[in-house]
Amino acid sequence: MAHFTLSAFGDEIASDLETQLEILNELRVTRLELRAAWGTNVLHLSEEQVAQIRQLCHDAGITLSCLGSPIGKSPILDPLENELAHLRRLMEIGTALGTRNIRIFSFYPPDISTNAAYDTYVPEAATRLEHLTALAAQEDFLLLLENEKDIVGDTPERCLALLRHVDSPHLRFIWDPANFVQVGVANQVEAYWDTLSPYIGYIHIKDALLGSGQVKAAGEGDGQVKELLIKLRAADYRGILALEPHLTVAGHSGGFSGIEGMTYAVATLRDLLREVGQPDAV
Repeated sequence: MAHFTLSAFGDEIASDLETQLEILNELRVTRLELRAAWGTNVLHLSEEQVAQIRQLCHDAGITLSCLGSPIGKSPILDPLENELAHLRRLMEIGTALGTRNIRIFSFYPPDISTNAAYDTYVPEAATRLEHLTALAAQEDFLLLLENEKDIVGDTPERCLALLRHVDSPHLRFIWDPANFVQVGVANQVEAYWDTLSPYIGYIHIKDALLGSGQVKAAGEGDGQVKELLIKLRAADYRGILALEPHLTVAGHSGGFSGIEGMTYAVATLRDLLREVGQPDAV
């Protein structure tokens, strides 16, 4: 039987972790996706900050669902050792904070002004993901590959090619409906559920409009979020729905919604969950 657990990117709410946790508790969201705290990206947290995060989350009764890392949001021609070193540090942080899930990306080609040549970089991106996945497997971590505009894994076809090539239980797929919309994918669930669903390990919840690419709350755009929830429920998905609303700012390295925006995003998602007959997620 399907069971959805809500999580949220805390830095979409506020910079300081204390406010992030307070609002998540008010919204009855029990998990935190940690991308940044006190203005510091998760990759660059000090040992003291990690210890503080652990204590604050414990006191708030909120657990981490994933580290929202920037791994793979880097040029594909940069030395791979840079990202392997980053992954080693993130695994230390994940161990300290009680999560073995790390979000990653599939690298920027040299020219992102057009994606005409993106297919030529799939083999290199796949090889890099293989090395990262092998390192994660050594410590029993799960890497979660997010589709994202301007990187090699932007379209469903290229995401599938990367996942098939690596073919590891330690690399799973984050389906982000808005990101597919922003690279022009229409009817994404109808067209790609059958091929991508076997690789799903995590879901990001945000929506967007075809044409303008404007980010919207779940169900208010062209990302077929309701259809995705229906498919997940039918497939007995038991996992995370992570809210990343981007309702105020949708930037290169993150987004922001504020307290009101996150409150609205959670409410619209819960409305959709009721519509699809899924018991209210916690």
